Amino acid sequence: MKELFKDWRVHALCLALTLAAEFIGTKKFNFGPVSFSLLPMLYALIFGMILGVCKLIKPQTMKTASPYIGISVMLLTVKMGASIGPNLGRIVKAGPALILQEFGNLGTIFVALPVALLLFKMGRAAVGCSFSISREGSLAIIADLYGLDSPEGQGVMGGYITGTVLGTVFNGLMVSLLISLNIFHPYALAMAAGTGSASMMSAALAPIVETFPAMAEQVTAYASTSNMLSTVDGMYMSLLMGIPLTNWLYKKLGGKPNPAPQREQEKAKEEV
Repeated sequence: MKELFKDWRVHALCLALTLAAEFIGTKKFNFGPVSFSLLPMLYALIFGMILGVCKLIKPQTMKTASPYIGISVMLLTVKMGASIGPNLGRIVKAGPALILQEFGNLGTIFVALPVALLLFKMGRAAVGCSFSISREGSLAIIADLYGLDSPEGQGVMGGYITGTVLGTVFNGLMVSLLISLNIFHPYALAMAAGTGSASMMSAALAPIVETFPAMAEQVTAYASTSNMLSTVDGMYMSLLMGIPLTNWLYKKLGGKPNPAPQREQEKAKEEV
């Protein structure tokens, strides 16, 4: 019975942070044409960071909590997988522009990976944070292939947290800037708003709707469909093309292999 309750502090802390974040709720901000929302997930992350920095959480508690990330990601993967089948018909009807938009996301690898690897010297963590936009589906892929405690896992988690903290604000500002340039059709902007993250899509969609109120229904439909497609086919695109392409470019740029296998080999030799 004692074994069943050994992690009660982790669960109690998780429940407390969740209740506090949900109590605050979603907060929307508008600054002229720029608008964005802060979601409860952001508050939970900030609360956890403050507790960690102030050393109010014991290192042993943090270590105990780490495996639960993988369990949570597994549940999330099942939820995402269950949403794919019913939406296959919508994907076919969406047309080639929406379906093929995921190929554009692969192009960002050639920008993100060199910066992460050559400028910030991130090593294998650069693979985890560069192959996608580091949202929930990306966490599931890296957790399955490498584990979230690996350098790749640290990279994707870093990208996930950064996107949660800064993603909505960045999307709102970026789309407002693109609208002011007056070179993209509202439908194109709406399609680009569907990144696979509901919070980021909402932040990007708000200035489009405000600028083109007569087209609000159409741009919302495009953004929602794009967001759904990014979630569904984005996972397969990242798994089958994004990861292999990122690993290939990583080697071409002279990236060092993950040292973990070498350490395991040395440990095996010592045991022999």
